[in-house]
Amino acid sequence: MPFDYTALFRPDLPPPAAGRFQGFPQYNFIGGHNDAASVPVPELAAAAAAVLAREGRDLATYGLTSGPQGYRPLRDFIAGALKANAGIACSADDILVTSGSLQALDLVNGVLLAPGDTVILEAASYGGALSRLGRLGVRCVGVEDDADGLRTDLLAETLDALAAEGVTPKYIYTIPTVQNPTGTVMSLARRRALLALATRHGVPIFEDDCYADLVWEGTRPPAIRSLDDGARVIYCGSFSKTVAPALRVGYLLADWDVLSRMLALKTDAGSGAVEQMILGEYLPAHFERHVADLTETLHGKCTAIVEALEAEFGTDAAFTAPKGGIFVWVTLPEGVDTTALAVAAAKEGVALNPGAEWVADPQTGRRSMRLCFGNPPVETIRAGVARLARICHRETGFPRRGANVVRAGE
Repeated sequence: MPFDYTALFRPDLPPPAAGRFQGFPQYNFIGGHNDAASVPVPELAAAAAAVLAREGRDLATYGLTSGPQGYRPLRDFIAGALKANAGIACSADDILVTSGSLQALDLVNGVLLAPGDTVILEAASYGGALSRLGRLGVRCVGVEDDADGLRTDLLAETLDALAAEGVTPKYIYTIPTVQNPTGTVMSLARRRALLALATRHGVPIFEDDCYADLVWEGTRPPAIRSLDDGARVIYCGSFSKTVAPALRVGYLLADWDVLSRMLALKTDAGSGAVEQMILGEYLPAHFERHVADLTETLHGKCTAIVEALEAEFGTDAAFTAPKGGIFVWVTLPEGVDTTALAVAAAKEGVALNPGAEWVADPQTGRRSMRLCFGNPPVETIRAGVARLARICHRETGFPRRGANVVRAGE
């Protein structure tokens, strides 16, 4: 008989995993998965062979010969790319390589937050950030956004209201380019207004820029960090969305007084060295071309899911075509509960993220859902949205019977 650990578990644990992994569903619209055909396998293999032949014996020491902040050639590349693409002036010494952006979130929270603290973020925001803040006992205050990103007029009201309570938020968390889950890109004017408000109220900004390279049209706006001459902004990036999610390589950019505290908390003996070495070898010669090709592919998938949603849901699905990234944020009519819809859809091979998991106030997200279009092929996207519409109609009455999919399925 197995030992019963029930009485020994820590009382504040999250719920257990639903079950063992049984493979991906037929129509998988969850997670941050990316286009499989776009993973640059031959180039990564060549980079691995070259760098391991040249420097492989450095694996005998923790941190290689680069120290605890991460593989130096990779940090050099990141510093150059941030200068060229985001307008950020920094050096490799300002950068800490992390095991994906999730570890970056944990490190920022670890040095800044305690139970009872307050954090401001976009009303709809990254579920991984929200769940972590919830487990820490942190108060999350959401501020609505629009097509230009976080509404700084509402942010000003929120900061004033908190100040009247005697509360100074520990930071403002924002995903300005491209916002997850809404797909918006914050305008330059909003970035400047956000920075001015943060300065006036003495609040840091935590800028999560993991999707910033995946913008469809034009050039990405300058990072908020690049507009800040007072080092008020902690900056986070990742190669999960531009190269491969399973590599688990992200990074943080902060001044030394903050970075040194993070290093003291990063007690994992270093993020995966082989992954860093491969990226440090691969990126300088290939990154720009790879991102251009990947963005073109993802833009095509975005077009496919937008067209499918319009055709299958009609006016019963409200959404704005994202300006980049891999997600579309969809709001269904009043009365629809996407948490229940996700359960019904999962039984028929369609996986979606219920909106309640992606908003600061779960009640406001009950009828919304996040769909990831990064991984499925275009035809799978179309077929999956059609099946989802049929399930949604059966469970909720929406889309109404005038919608294309319902007529086609009768």
